[in-house]
Parts: sequence; structure tokens; C-alpha cells
Amino acid sequence: MKDLTRCPWCQGHEIYLRYHDEEWGTPCHDDQQLFEMLCLEGAQAGLSWLTILNKRETYRLAFDQFDAVKISNYDEAKRAALMNDAGIVRNRLKINGFIENAKAYLRVREEFGSFDRYIWQFVGGQPIVNHWERLGEVPTSTPQSDAMSKDLKKRGFKFVGSTICYAFMQATGMVDDHLVGCWKRRR
Repeated sequence: MKDLTRCPWCQGHEIYLRYHDEEWGTPCHDDQQLFEMLCLEGAQAGLSWLTILNKRETYRLAFDQFDAVKISNYDEAKRAALMNDAGIVRNRLKINGFIENAKAYLRVREEFGSFDRYIWQFVGGQPIVNHWERLGEVPTSTPQSDAMSKDLKKRGFKFVGSTICYAFMQATGMVDDHLVGCWKRRR
């Protein structure tokens, strides 16, 4: 797979190549995976995505495989342990954000029957397939990510600005932003 043409952002790091080839832009409808990605995109705020990908397995261990029920019940002792975990980004606001997001996620799942049903409504239930030729054409936010951000915030989610929401949409395949020449782009 070394000879494949890929989006230029993933060049140079094996972890980026794997993420691009196996995950990014692939439609995801699994509630727990969607929750994980929303949290990780929020954790990335102000950092590089490579930093988060390198810490992803540690995040999974630290946050009980992104089990929202467990996370929503974290007490002060667990929060303190997370602040001492060098394998994750030790930012109190982001850690507390994961916990608040777990609570909000559970409420949304209860209201809509699944998080998938709720979150995919922002793209009408189908991936938006873009036709970008150059990386510079890809936006950092859209009216859909603006609407998602606004509604998530209203429901109590943290670290869900429009740019984070757009990155989440790209990561979970709600938006296909693979460049026209990329092997992974939907034909």
C-alpha cells in the first residue's frame, strides 16, 4: 500500500497512514466509537492530532474503553488519578469535559434511542461527499458543523466548537474530505 496516492496530511507518520487508510472518512455508526471520537477530538483542542493518536490506547485504558456509564460516575479520586496519568493530556478542563460529555451522551442516547441517530441527523443521515482537489480547499467548519456544535453545547457537551465538530465529522465519515486523487475517496 506504499504506492497508493493519499491525502497529503497523513504523509510521514505510520500512525497517520494507518488512521487515514483504516478509519478517517469511513462512516461510523457505532455509538461507543462515535462517543470516543467526539471525546478525542475535544482532547485534541490546541494540540496536534498525532499527539492524541499516540495516546489513544492509553486514553482507552484510562477512560474504561469509553464506557459512558462508567465515565459519568467518576468521582474525585478517579479525576485525581486521571490528572496523574502521564499517558493522557493532563488538563483538568478536558478531563472534566469527558465526564460531562458522558452524562450528556447518555441523555441524548435515551432521548433519541441511539447517539448515532442523533449525530447523523446533522448530515441528513448520509455522508457529505466533497470534491476537493487541494488540501487548502478543505474548510475547518461548515453550516452543518455550526449546527452540530450549537446543539451539542445546548445539551451540555464540552469541547465541541464548530471546528472540533467538523474534524469529528471528517473522522467518522459524516463528511468525506479525501482529496480527489486519494485512493480512499468514494468514487
